[in-house]
Amino acid sequence: MTNNAKRILVADDHPDVIAALQLLFKAENYDVSSSSHPAEALELAKSSEFDVALIDLNYSEDTTSGSEGLRLLGQLREINPGLPVIVMTAWSSVRVAVEAMHEGAGDFVEKPWDNQRLLSIVRNQIALGEARRSEQRLAAENAILRGSEPEFIARSAAMQPVMKLLQRVAPSRANVLITGEHG
Repeated sequence: MTNNAKRILVADDHPDVIAALQLLFKAENYDVSSSSHPAEALELAKSSEFDVALIDLNYSEDTTSGSEGLRLLGQLREINPGLPVIVMTAWSSVRVAVEAMHEGAGDFVEKPWDNQRLLSIVRNQIALGEARRSEQRLAAENAILRGSEPEFIARSAAMQPVMKLLQRVAPSRANVLITGEHG
């Protein structure tokens, strides 16, 4: 794997599903970490950074409710709120899909999946995650910039009347034309 390979966390209780996903993603140059149990997936998410998570909704508790996967989804969102999470299940229903999306899933995939569609979803969710992180970084930078007053270098006696005029005009919405020599 290259150092800039996108990292995917795969959580599913079926070894064949994990193996198939690892082969699919490896062919696309993704770095895949996998787990077969929600607790193991949480530990991986706590110890490593991932670009996207692909999680099953059903594990050992039962095979159709999706409760374990929905719980895992919520826990992953607590650990890393910006992590895009894709949920998948062989036991899909509109209710479970709506609940997963309501809990913060980025997308919903039914098993068996279509490889091209799944790859497209993964690429889109990774791009969305990157865009969200960039937006958060820019918002933080803007907040810092807004919080600091600009510093003028104007200590000479000739600039003091200009500074007083600036203080009077700055709160207004008036247009100001500055004339005279520069430099």
